[in-house]
Parts: sequence; C-alpha cells; structure tokens
Amino acid sequence: MRSNIKTLAAFMLVLPLSLNLYAQKSEKNEKGKKGTENENLVENGSFEATTGKIKKLGSIDMATGWSSPTGVKADLYLPADKIAEINTPTNFYGKEDPKDGSNYAGIFGYSYNDKMPRSYIMAKLKTPLKKGMKYCVSFHVSLAELSKYSSNNIGAILAKKAYGTDAKASIIETPNILHHENKVFNAFYNWEKVCGTYESEGGEKHIVIGNFVNNENTVNERNKQPKDQKGTPVIAAYYYIDDVSVTLLEEGKTCDCGIGDLEDEVSSTIYQRPTFMKEGMTAKEKIEAQASFFAFGKNKLQPEAMKSLDLVAENMKANPTMKIEIMGYSDENEIAKAEENPLYEGMDQKRIDIAKRYLKDKGIAEDRIISRPMGAGGDNAEIQETDDEDMKNAKTRRITFRVL
Repeated sequence: MRSNIKTLAAFMLVLPLSLNLYAQKSEKNEKGKKGTENENLVENGSFEATTGKIKKLGSIDMATGWSSPTGVKADLYLPADKIAEINTPTNFYGKEDPKDGSNYAGIFGYSYNDKMPRSYIMAKLKTPLKKGMKYCVSFHVSLAELSKYSSNNIGAILAKKAYGTDAKASIIETPNILHHENKVFNAFYNWEKVCGTYESEGGEKHIVIGNFVNNENTVNERNKQPKDQKGTPVIAAYYYIDDVSVTLLEEGKTCDCGIGDLEDEVSSTIYQRPTFMKEGMTAKEKIEAQASFFAFGKNKLQPEAMKSLDLVAENMKANPTMKIEIMGYSDENEIAKAEENPLYEGMDQKRIDIAKRYLKDKGIAEDRIISRPMGAGGDNAEIQETDDEDMKNAKTRRITFRVL
C-alpha cells in the first residue's frame, strides 16, 4: 500500500513537469513554424560557405549550393591575399567591400556586340515555392571598375527546372524580378538593391541571376575608367553579386525594397472582355480584334491576355511576311503618379515590351513588331457613356494591335 502511495506521489510530481516540457516543446515548434515565414530559401545567399581550395576565377561551383548554368563559369571572390585576382575587396576586375560577410560572386551582364559571352549564377532553393504564395526576392549588385560598359536588365528568374548547357550562350527569357526602374547600373562603388515581389506558379526550385534580355533590348552606357584603376578595361559590363534572398511574405505584408510601394494604387479594377471570332475572318481581322488589359501600375499579362497573344502569334506564323504595330496605353492617374514615383513612368511602353517578349518567346522575330506608346490618348471604342471614371481608366490600360 505504502509502495503504491509512493508511486502515485512520484507520478503526480512528474506529471506537471512532463506537461510543462510538452508545453515548452509545443511553443518551440510553433515558434519554429513562424520563423520559417522569414527564412531565406537561398541556402548560401552570401557565398560564405565554400568547398575546396579556390585558386582561380571561374570557381562559383565551389560556393556551396551555387553553379553556372551555361558554359561560361561565373566567379567567386573571397579573402585571398596570395591570389590577387580572386581576393576581396580588391581583385582582378576592381574593388568592392562585400555587402554581407566576406565573399561575393561576379558575372558578365552585357558585352558590346556580344563579344564576351554572359555568365550567370544559379542556386537550388531549400524548398519549392508554393502556388499562389508571394515571395520577396532580392539581391545586390555593384559594377566592377574594369567594365567599359554598364547596362540595365540585371534580374532574376525563379525556375521549376535547373538550366544547364555547356554552350557559351545567353539565357533569353522573361525575368521575374528586375529593379523597379530597370535602371542602368553604372555606379562603381557601393551596392544597389534589385528587389521585387514574386507570386509563385508553384514548384519553382531554382533562382538564376543575370541578364536575360537580348542586346537589342538592353540599354547600355559607356563608362569612364577611374583614374586610380589599373588594368585593361573589358568591353563588357561586369557585376559583383551579393546577399541573395528569397523569403515567404506573410499575408498582407509587402516586400521591403526601399522604394515607394504600389500598394497605394488608385484602382484594383482589371477590365476584361471576351473576343468573338466570326467565321471567315481574315488573319488581319483576327489580330486587330484583340485587346489586352492591365491592372493599375502593372504590366503583368493576365491569362486572357496570354490567350490573345497566342492567337496573334499563331496568325503571324501562318503569315511570315506580316508585321504588326502594338499600341500601348497608360491611364491619366498613372501618368499623374509618374511625376512623384518613377515606378509609374512609361507604363504604355512597359506593356508593349512585355507583349513583345511574349511573342518573341513564341517564335516571332522582333523586327516584325513595331512599338507605338500612346499615353492616355487615342480613340477608345471600349468606353461607354455610362462608365464611371474607374471603369474608363481600366478600359484605357491596354494594348491593341494593327496589322501593317
């Protein structure tokens, strides 16, 4: 009996302790779950973890988790006094203090007449991205002093499959992330942030960084070499890359890109109308019947816009000599907002550009497409007298087509 009482007493003493430990464990697990919302899905975003002894340029593969997706190997820089070309902060192409930690990467983003092939860096994410979820994607870029040129279009792609080729070729795709102004990165010193929000299609497993736009659509500038920089300039834009990050955004949160946010948008309306194809319509009539509409301050193609562009591409392929003109439009509020926020500038041209890229991806040569930015002008058969101002503006934010 006494033995049973002792056992019961012992159990009573252990039980609260066990419950307390369980509660602590549950609380810890819950905190862990919350912590993943801000976790960087890029394993080695600052290139600090390395394998082996790095002795030369072209060694990005020795940064844990990173590789070059083409035959031109990107570079890895780290403190290496005995190997000057890969040292930080001073190295073969210039001088830059790391943005984070001690290391950074380097890529060719542009070269005059493509005389020097581009290079890219690629990493596999810790977990695939989830469909419909929004992620903040960012990295930092700095122009190296031996660059004779500088360019825009340094961006990122979130890809479901890894890129991989031994060819010394450019990757021409539509980038998912660009600087909000898509500016020419021409500053030799200090880091500039490339940042944006990405809504996942689901299953993206890799991030790739570089210039994914062809030379014809890449703005370039010629640089003056700093007086104290020794060495022969390369006929290219060479960029250091550091502090790469992909993080899940909590619901209602926005990506802190250090710029004014578009969440102050004037309208959330996106107009759409069905396009009716009549029997016996010519290719010209089918194309000119199309129109694609956009959200305020955006150039993202809606699903209906993609279907419309698919039809345009199909008819242009069937008529190889056909050329078209794409008219792009902004609404009055976008034009007014552009005076205080450069993110809204040139929305008419940005909408044309995204359509041109889409058609190019479908096999339509660029010289068959003429751009015609229209601002908020031009006749608009979509607008009715009964439309309120919001609907009128939604119907104005569009692209239309004309066969030449």
